[in-house]
Amino acid sequence: MAIALVTGASRGIGKATALQLAGEGYTVAVNYHRNIKAATDVIRTIVDAGGKAFAVRADISDEAQVLAMFESLDREGEPLTALVNNAGILFEQSTIENLSAERINRVLATNVTGYFLCCREAVKRMSHKHGGQGGAIVNVSSAASRLGAPGEYVDYAASKGAVDSLTTGLALEVAAQGIRVNCVRPGLIYTDIHASGGEPGRVDRVKSLLPMQRGGQPEEVAQAIAWLLSDKASYVTGSFLELAGGK
Repeated sequence: MAIALVTGASRGIGKATALQLAGEGYTVAVNYHRNIKAATDVIRTIVDAGGKAFAVRADISDEAQVLAMFESLDREGEPLTALVNNAGILFEQSTIENLSAERINRVLATNVTGYFLCCREAVKRMSHKHGGQGGAIVNVSSAASRLGAPGEYVDYAASKGAVDSLTTGLALEVAAQGIRVNCVRPGLIYTDIHASGGEPGRVDRVKSLLPMQRGGQPEEVAQAIAWLLSDKASYVTGSFLELAGGK
């Protein structure tokens, strides 16, 4: 058995990924920030289905909390072989004229610095040079990194552009250390994050603009993440999977 850490696993894509990976035999570390009830519900669903999971609380923008989270994983007695960097934030839709430095920095602290910190600690545990057995990392980016999210979330889109660059650079840096690093770019997916942007029904409003004429489900993204983590993708690193209905 091995541990898969999924950040932001109490809802949306993270939750679907935690459930998917548990079904594939991982012991899932369910990271959450505030909502212990939601995280507990995910764990209960996994355990009731015969899987293994445990909760790890951490705000990934805080280095001390990330360190504490990984130290708690070390005490579990199973190797960490999979990391899904999924936790992310966005704020209400806004044009650039109304963006504050505080908002921009909060987005970057979670969506970029948080991913870097989790990658750093995972590499220390997975890489051959540190005595690890290898592993795989999947970063959850967004189609917004390609499209820019004009008039809505340019700060969020820019943070996901940084995630794309992190994926490319880290994949090359650790390929010889037994670690694969890949990325998924979801588009319009039915998750709670749209409510954070002030428009819970955003997917239904714009789905007709997509070639496939529909929004995506978290489970569709989770299955792609699980494939990238699996041995079926053993020769895949530095790659990007678009999950955006053709847009």
